[in-house]
Amino acid sequence: MLKLEPQKVWEHFENLCKIPRPSGHEKAAGEYVVSVAKAHKLEWERDAVGNVVIRVPASKGREKAPVTVLQGHTDMVCEKNSDVKHDFLRDPIRPRLVGDVVKATGTTLGADNGIGVAMALAILDEKAAVHGPLELLFTIDEETGLNGANGLQPGFVKGRRLLNLDTEEDGQLYVGCAGGKDTVLTLPLSREKSADPRPAYLLSVKGLRGGHSGGDIHEGRGNANRILARALDALAQAGAGFSLVSVQGGSKRNAIPREAFALLHADAAAARKAGAALKTLEATVRAELKGVDEGVALTLAKTKSQGPALTAPSQRKVLNLLASVPHGLISYSRQIHGLVETSTNFAIVETRPAAMDVITSQRSSVESQRDWAAWWVGSVGRLAGAKVRHSNGYPGWEPNMDSPILAQARKTYKRLFREDPKVKAIHAGLECGIIGGKYPGMDMVSLGPTIRNAHSPDEEVHVASVARTYKYLLELLKDLA
Repeated sequence: MLKLEPQKVWEHFENLCKIPRPSGHEKAAGEYVVSVAKAHKLEWERDAVGNVVIRVPASKGREKAPVTVLQGHTDMVCEKNSDVKHDFLRDPIRPRLVGDVVKATGTTLGADNGIGVAMALAILDEKAAVHGPLELLFTIDEETGLNGANGLQPGFVKGRRLLNLDTEEDGQLYVGCAGGKDTVLTLPLSREKSADPRPAYLLSVKGLRGGHSGGDIHEGRGNANRILARALDALAQAGAGFSLVSVQGGSKRNAIPREAFALLHADAAAARKAGAALKTLEATVRAELKGVDEGVALTLAKTKSQGPALTAPSQRKVLNLLASVPHGLISYSRQIHGLVETSTNFAIVETRPAAMDVITSQRSSVESQRDWAAWWVGSVGRLAGAKVRHSNGYPGWEPNMDSPILAQARKTYKRLFREDPKVKAIHAGLECGIIGGKYPGMDMVSLGPTIRNAHSPDEEVHVASVARTYKYLLELLKDLA
């Protein structure tokens, strides 16, 4: 047990850590939320897709206050390094205290958004808390496309003001977010009829930080898929002839890929040239990423063969496509200083026997720019002869600086901490845009404690900021009542 304060917040969080809850597998987490409602003899409801709402009566004397919705999502991004043994469908997350932060052991922590869920549930144990009527809304499958929010139906929640608990910066109130869309490129492949008799090698790109494809995209962190493409080109430029069997990199569309691998065949002389070329490229990339993401490591090691290699024409198409897929920041907002407006993430590449899939995601606070970025990525795929599929996407959340709940949130914060909070929009996706569309007139603001390196095994939540945010949440609910 971590034995941290606020006790109930951390108790609920640790209980959630024991429950496997990848996106699409939140049933057990939902049952935990329901068990808490039952223990407090509260009304609850679960909808057809698995979202849960708990209805909490007002404190005595605050019954006439408008209903306030507290909202978070029960799923988590499941990321680990390739050398870590962990089954996210079976194994618990193991949180540990490291200095003044809580981290997991070799995996993502799930503070995004487990700590928000825990704060909402902890309020039920606060006998002295003062608040109006509450609805605690816990959505599913946020991380793979905000599918829980998309499944909300009219009448599931009654309130028309909402506190989203999914922000990751203490002292900041978010009033807007980007919309998003996925673009998948599927390139047909042809293979040789027989296996390559030369030794097989695994080219590995490791040691990168990864991170959130919205919150961290502007930092210029290394993308393992792009570095793998450079590594394969470096081998070709060095005259290290090889035949490519497969490529694999990244695992989540909303995470910057940390690791990537290529299986290839080469003779001993070519392997020696390849090793020298990779050593040179590793030094080059480390210098390029100095101060940002300089831990990259490129290695070539013998391995077992896994089937026939690509034909020469297919190999050329693969190498050209991997080198051409756009990635990173595209533009900053012209209205909000420092806000990333549009970006694209080269998230995943994976090879099947007859095709290679390249999975990307585009984000923008301007819908036309989101769609243009998706068209750009799709155009690159079409030039290579790939089939292009675009998801329907999800809307952004347009800031409302005249929001009544924002006005109260600012007043409460300044009174409590004697300074103004920063009011911002975020390049990551929040469910507020969808929820606002489902329930017209919903007045919303997003808040939360400091979480760093979300969507990566380096994810950490700052202990002091959890206590500070929870104190603020209780005070804000009191003022809203």
